[in-house]
Amino acid sequence: MPEQVIIPKPIRDAHEWGAGVEFWVLDTAEGLLLRPKRSFAETTIEDVAGCLATAGPAKSLEEMEAGIGQAIRE
Repeated sequence: MPEQVIIPKPIRDAHEWGAGVEFWVLDTAEGLLLRPKRSFAETTIEDVAGCLATAGPAKSLEEMEAGIGQAIRE
């Protein structure tokens, strides 16, 4: 069973932490540091840049603007 820590309501409200938020506990020279766990693992742009690739030749700025305009009209 996970351990529990009670965080005062004004602090929870200020950080918008609801019930059940999980934290990483880091031991520092100054004491314990609580960091909320993220829904997703932290990444860098290099980690996700591969998913940005597109198939086909690169489009010019004019072609991209025309495509955006067409999507808006539709």
